[in-house]
This record gives sequence, structure tokens and C-alpha cells, in this order.
Amino acid sequence: MEELITLKEAAALRGVTRSAIHYLVKMKRIRSVEKYGRVLVYRAEVVKFKPLPAGRPAMKATGKKKSTK
Repeated sequence: MEELITLKEAAALRGVTRSAIHYLVKMKRIRSVEKYGRVLVYRAEVVKFKPLPAGRPAMKATGKKKSTK
């Protein structure tokens, strides 16, 4: 069985706030379970979590060439 940890422990493990971990759970980026009225996350998923690249995606080239008249 996989080890379950609290949001507080997950936050300490990643070096972020509890609300940041809660946001990842809410966005379904990290699996969670609710036991005894508490939200618990899988330790392995917290450790292997890779954040998405920050910022806006680069625009694609349109392929149109400017005329040099």
C-alpha cells in the first residue's frame, strides 16, 4: 500500500504552502483521498510531481513572408 501524508507534510516536503498543495489536489494534478475527515495525498506523487512550464506559450510562426518591394 502506498504511503499517505497530510497536506501539511506534503507542503513541507515540496517547500511550498499548504494552500499550494490543496490547489494541486483541486486541479487533480495530485491524487488524494479523504479519511477520517482529512484530505491525504500520496507521498510518491508529491515527490515525483513536475510543475508545468510557467508563462504564456510561444506563438507559432504564420509562414507569411513580407514582400521586399
